[in-house]
Amino acid sequence: MTKLTVVIPTFNEADNLPRITAALFDLNLPELEILIVDDNSPDGTGKIADELAEAHPGKFYALHRSGKMGLGTAYLDGFAWALEHDADYIVQMDADFSHSPDYIPKFLKRIPDYDVVVGSRYVKGGSVDERWSAWRWFLSWWANSVWVRSILWVKTQDATAGFKCWTRSALEKIDLSRVKANGYVFQVEMCYLAEKLGLRILEIPIYFEDRRIGQSKLNVAVKIEAALRVFEIRWRHRNIKPAE
Repeated sequence: MTKLTVVIPTFNEADNLPRITAALFDLNLPELEILIVDDNSPDGTGKIADELAEAHPGKFYALHRSGKMGLGTAYLDGFAWALEHDADYIVQMDADFSHSPDYIPKFLKRIPDYDVVVGSRYVKGGSVDERWSAWRWFLSWWANSVWVRSILWVKTQDATAGFKCWTRSALEKIDLSRVKANGYVFQVEMCYLAEKLGLRILEIPIYFEDRRIGQSKLNVAVKIEAALRVFEIRWRHRNIKPAE
């Protein structure tokens, strides 16, 4: 039996957390563990996580951080926890249903032949919420298909994807200690490292739904900063060679 840990960073996801937890357990996946990494959410997300941990002993865990420390470090802390607790596969996803849990069985079916499976909006068959404006869709497509790919020369079509399934060995090869990006650009750095190290990557199409409850954490300033930091990522990892 392989052990799966689903890592979900949270900040003000009190309304979504019980729902996404129920949806994950409804998949009836053996050896499933859920880890919430909460950044001291003022809406009580952390308290709800503790209650869920009590309701699902040995299956649900909460990692509490002192404040809003960023998406990247939340995932790094979550990945490190999963590796320390002997996870074979690690799924990263949002709490707001923009990443449907229903795709996880598809990830698990393909992951034995790859190092990472990416839930992609931009491969054939992938799509985004119909409520997206044409401008929002263009910016997202341009960031992935033009900006990131032209600077980093990556082949992955959805380099900013936040819905992935990693093998344990893939994260070990990446070496989490050299991942420095925080926030939105964290996804880009992980993608770049995976390709530079020669990991086997599979993109499968997903439908990306807008969050059902609450407000997005992304704003224009965050997106601009992420775009500029792509150059920093290329320079930082310029000497990395494929893993043996």
